[in-house]
Amino acid sequence: MKIGVLALQGDFREHLEMLGRIGVEGLPIRTVEEFARTDGLIIPGGESTTVGKLMARYGLDSAITGRALKEGFPIYGTCAGLILLAKRIVGSDQARLGLMDVTVERNAYGRQVDSFEAEINVPAIGDTPVQGVFIRAPVIREVSGSAEALARFEDHIVLARQGNLLAGSFHPELTDDDRVHRYFADIVSRTPKARA
Repeated sequence: MKIGVLALQGDFREHLEMLGRIGVEGLPIRTVEEFARTDGLIIPGGESTTVGKLMARYGLDSAITGRALKEGFPIYGTCAGLILLAKRIVGSDQARLGLMDVTVERNAYGRQVDSFEAEINVPAIGDTPVQGVFIRAPVIREVSGSAEALARFEDHIVLARQGNLLAGSFHPELTDDDRVHRYFADIVSRTPKARA
């Protein structure tokens, strides 16, 4: 099993390190050819407008949406990755993949100086709370269709799943807790391999 981490911008190295820690081969992804060799993809935090433009420039946006729609290809987005997965972004028409039936609000907790950590209950991965690192974090204002909320903080949805798509407001890769990555790796391992 190979999980790619979109490496155009943002904190992709931390995700690659976390994948290595749980015994999964992680691949930095910058091209369509590299992406084609993966069984799942993590879209890390960073600047969502920049990443969206770079994905379009390199043809990764259409490659990713194509596999997601045809194969049920697993994708996990954190922070900016959540924004890029969302079908709707409050007050923005920026480039996005638009795969998840969620409405997202960018920078919902304020600017960089307003970053914080909090314990987040995620029943799907266990009884012990996850340490959530929120950095200029978005929140999910609404889930619809087959999307479901997996975790909340202060009445905001901060982790959601829709089939093989997982997206969260916080950064588990910046902690020592590997359970969210293990949860995503399990989704990937249960997905039939449709790639060539």
